[in-house]
Amino acid sequence: MDLGVRWKLHGDGRTPAPGAVVRPDERLSWPRTAGLGAQHVVAMFGASFVAPVLMGLDPNLAIMMSGVATVIFLLATRGRVPSYLGCSLSFVGVAAVIRAQGGTSATVTGAVFVVGVALFLVGVAVQRFGARIIHAAMPPIVTGAVVMLIGFNLAPVTASTYWPQDQWTALLVMLFTGLAVVCLRGFWSRVAIFLGLLFGYGISWLFDRVFGKIHSVGGNGQLTDHWRLDLSGVGKADWIGLPAFHGPSFQWSAILVALPVVIALVAENAGHVKAVGEMTGHNLDDKLGTAISADGVGSMLSTALGGPPNTTYSENIGVMAATRVYSTAAYWAAAGFALLFGICPKFGAVVAAIPGGVLGGITVILYGMIGLLGAQIWIKSEVDLRNPLNLVPAAAGIIIGIGNVTLKFTDTFSLSGIALGTLVVITGYHVLRALAPAHLKTQEPLLDEGTSSYDTGAPDPGQRGERPTP
Repeated sequence: MDLGVRWKLHGDGRTPAPGAVVRPDERLSWPRTAGLGAQHVVAMFGASFVAPVLMGLDPNLAIMMSGVATVIFLLATRGRVPSYLGCSLSFVGVAAVIRAQGGTSATVTGAVFVVGVALFLVGVAVQRFGARIIHAAMPPIVTGAVVMLIGFNLAPVTASTYWPQDQWTALLVMLFTGLAVVCLRGFWSRVAIFLGLLFGYGISWLFDRVFGKIHSVGGNGQLTDHWRLDLSGVGKADWIGLPAFHGPSFQWSAILVALPVVIALVAENAGHVKAVGEMTGHNLDDKLGTAISADGVGSMLSTALGGPPNTTYSENIGVMAATRVYSTAAYWAAAGFALLFGICPKFGAVVAAIPGGVLGGITVILYGMIGLLGAQIWIKSEVDLRNPLNLVPAAAGIIIGIGNVTLKFTDTFSLSGIALGTLVVITGYHVLRALAPAHLKTQEPLLDEGTSSYDTGAPDPGQRGERPTP
């Protein structure tokens, strides 16, 4: 059985040719692959530590289970879909609502476990009926908008959480990383994100020595005088130690609050597979159902042990876009590092000590890359935004997603951000399509076959804003 754990050496394994792409079934030399894996871990560590803390769950357990979930995902997709599964930020608001109702950590993980089951069942349905059921619901205009709002929804994290902690460090790291991506050659340009983080560590240490403490909002959200680079937690942390486990508890009120997040998770998975398919140039539609199911299984296993749910990580799409290395070997390396970090609190403390300003500079570039992949889907599919059938639902959904707009139904149930934006794009497009005049659409089937590129057969005039020929 092919489990996708065999890779061909790309070229000499050292430096890919300019513009070359390292495919999922290829790898660089193992030291370089390990370095890329470390970069993927670093890219997701910020959110993967922040999300469980905000949910009131153990960050070390979150890191460890993200590695386990990534292994499950890579095995399930047979190594065809490069992806890292990290703690999902979509559940932060859900956890806050459940805790406000008196729920415990077990109540939170129990509700999210049920969401994982629902996500698994959606994946099974996609496997049974084909990717066309996803593409029929989310044609190019929709998938592009979803990928865009997923990326740009992360902008407030940079603007309100990371950047204000040290704006000048953030600016310098952003400039350094941008220059590294564009100006460095060979392998070094492909690990520019990691180099940016190392630069940020160095500049933060230097600023502490020269200027002393900074008066700004710290990682705890309080305005204080603090060191930019605080390594005090590293000395206190143990070298080896297992995180705390606990079982889930199930309450219907909490489950009903959490279930709508399935919409966001399906959108994130479909958007991820779509984005990876666009970047690698491979049709990955036959793996869409498997990817969704694997995401569900990973979340079920994590929450059964007391950890947070996992999902395909937007941050790592940005790393792939920057490096053009799609080797799943790098993700196996990343999973291995995550497992080590999970059982080694000291390593976790080192990564957790990354200054907020450094993350601010890095995430400005990464999150922007993710959002612009949505525009790339539109360009590749020749979506015409002059057509109001395309323009209106995409415009509304993106603004809702970016602005984190909230629609409150009751005191205990609301939709916001990615979930609400995705729902508006999907339902808005199909409702408007059903009501639109004939010159804005075609009577032909929306899609006859699922395809990542949407370039087989005759194009749909309704998707491109063309008037059908009389």
